[in-house]
Amino acid sequence: MHIIDLTFVGLGIHEELVAYVADQQNYYEHEGVHVSLRDGRAWDGERVRQAATIGLGRAVLSRVTDGIPWTVLCVSTDRPLFWLLARDAYASAGELKGRRIGIHPAKTAPGCFSRIVLSRLGLDPDHDIQPVVMTPGDYSRHVRGLTEGSLDAAFVGSTLSPEVTAKENGLRLLAFVGDYFQIPTVGIAVDPTHIAPDDPAVLALVRATRRALRTIRDEPDLASRYVNALIPGLSETQARQFCERYVAPYFTTDGRHDPSVAARAVPRVAEELGVPAVPDEAGIYCTEPAGASAT
Repeated sequence: MHIIDLTFVGLGIHEELVAYVADQQNYYEHEGVHVSLRDGRAWDGERVRQAATIGLGRAVLSRVTDGIPWTVLCVSTDRPLFWLLARDAYASAGELKGRRIGIHPAKTAPGCFSRIVLSRLGLDPDHDIQPVVMTPGDYSRHVRGLTEGSLDAAFVGSTLSPEVTAKENGLRLLAFVGDYFQIPTVGIAVDPTHIAPDDPAVLALVRATRRALRTIRDEPDLASRYVNALIPGLSETQARQFCERYVAPYFTTDGRHDPSVAARAVPRVAEELGVPAVPDEAGIYCTEPAGASAT
């Protein structure tokens, strides 16, 4: 039995679902690997490099900014599961000019993506809004800020269903980040400085991840139940609707990435971060590693 640490760097369906399915369906054991799932949200970059990671966004940002040779071996989705929620008084993003918007730190993956989306919505994130930088968690602080009026809008993640949260709290869903910006954003990546991409434990981890992705596609009722387990506040119907809207259409079935999406996304991330030298996306994404064919 091989052994490997696997870090997640965020909470919610976005990062947790595929690994949760693989664990609950016993795919790791079937593939001959013991996976220790580690909470890397507060880890520094050097510690994250010691393990495989689910957080492709954070890995790619560190490759763009610091040259860390992260290699992506499997992609779960290229649609970041984040949303822009606003108080009900605001019917469009354009009405948020000059308003207080809760946003992730600019040098984090969700913060970078959110700034790109604001630009595509016609708002200059440096001049047109009052950014309120907030550390992500379960996003209860973000929702509370909206309902109490200390925030006019906020970017939230997949620890909640945006439609349900909006309805229950009198808010308005203005944008799905994945509709405005695509980038391979969760999956499996390793830093070859510390873990070889063809290490047997890595290959087994990738195989198990691909099996979980197929299960999500082939067994929608089971996938919905796992979504419900991760967001227990939803009803069964609401969990199914979340899965149908945000998981089934956008999660891959085989772990492969779309090279055209990556080719557009990496330069845009580098531009947003102010990095002049753009790494070749083909050197980052290697989603057909030898020996990792799904079984």
